[in-house]
Amino acid sequence: MMGLCLLVYTLGQRFLRQNLQKTNSTLKNQLRKGTNKPTLRWIFQCFQSIHVLALQGIKQISNLTIERMNILNFFPVSCRSYYLLL
Repeated sequence: MMGLCLLVYTLGQRFLRQNLQKTNSTLKNQLRKGTNKPTLRWIFQCFQSIHVLALQGIKQISNLTIERMNILNFFPVSCRSYYLLL
């Protein structure tokens, strides 16, 4: 099981870094400096405070900043749909 989790983590990190290289983009690291090789652990930490709320049957996302939406642009559509961005 641990091997499968490590594989998924590695593939996600690789996908993110490849997309950053293709677009010649950077994301801010822990020191707020631009990097094209962020760790997926850091990206997960950036998304910790985002929550899905259901108010009167309507789903809403709280704490989804412009910086976080920018990060999501480097991930597949399925990840963006989770945050109701489609």
